[in-house]
Amino acid sequence: MRRPIIAGNWKLNKTIVEAVDLANKLKAATLKLDDRTAVVCPPFTALSAVADALRDSDIAVGGQDIFWEDSGAFTGEISGPMLKSAGCTYVIIGHSERRQLFGETNDTVNKKLLAALKNCLFPIVCVGETLEERKTNQTFEVIKSQVNNSLANLTNEQLALTVIAYEPVWAIGTGLTATPAQAEEVHAFIRTLLCKEVAEGMRILYGGSVKPDNVKELMGQKDIDGALVGGASLKAPDFISLINY
Repeated sequence: MRRPIIAGNWKLNKTIVEAVDLANKLKAATLKLDDRTAVVCPPFTALSAVADALRDSDIAVGGQDIFWEDSGAFTGEISGPMLKSAGCTYVIIGHSERRQLFGETNDTVNKKLLAALKNCLFPIVCVGETLEERKTNQTFEVIKSQVNNSLANLTNEQLALTVIAYEPVWAIGTGLTATPAQAEEVHAFIRTLLCKEVAEGMRILYGGSVKPDNVKELMGQKDIDGALVGGASLKAPDFISLINY
């Protein structure tokens, strides 16, 4: 039985005051979560304050990125020990916006993934194809390359701690959503790429304009184990509705 994860990626949104206000609203409305996991990923500036606000709640905190070294002359980066000290237990790695806008590659994703595991952070590794790649029937080729290379050199024990998020790039922030059948097809394919020892236990999330009105149908698919949510995670009523789908 795979425990579902509903994770909110706040991206470049919320000042510290705004982030704490949202965290308090989520905490006040969220009952004890016995059968699912909820995670929020605020901007780095608000991590510690949000973690403090969510103390004694069932909502976990994650970072939006991680660097592969623990310290050093790497201006603007954030390390595993820093994320841990700010109260994080999860971290998003290789989001499509990081890949498209900031030059993230499968190789750098792999290095960051290993750094996250070394620092006892649960990694949420993002994969997904662009609209052009889907139109030219490259979806499975792209996903296979991203999964195999991003998760290279991991032991079965490390794979068991890793979460994958399938995010069709064409459905992020566009209002478009892969149909449940389209999403399930790729999720099932991803599971075939994993070794048998971990495939059934691996949690694979769907990301791409997940909203309260489509989450139930998406979560009804056999191989979809949760959601990585963008815009809807910035509004307390919407994210609470998603957590309680």
